[in-house]
Amino acid sequence: MFGLGIPELIIILVLVLVVFGAGKLPEIGSGLGKAIKGFKKASSDEGEIDVTPKKVEGKKDEGGKA
Repeated sequence: MFGLGIPELIIILVLVLVVFGAGKLPEIGSGLGKAIKGFKKASSDEGEIDVTPKKVEGKKDEGGKA
């Protein structure tokens, strides 16, 4: 992975417990899981996002009148 072994992961978990407390861990885990799921979905879907600008009616064109 990133060179993280079991001892490093345990130290990180203990630090997270100290900083956030045991009550917030389920909320943090849920939010992280939803974020990863959303990222995977967004990266695998190719036709979902349309970034082409839409022409707005009623606005002045460059050099012309509405």
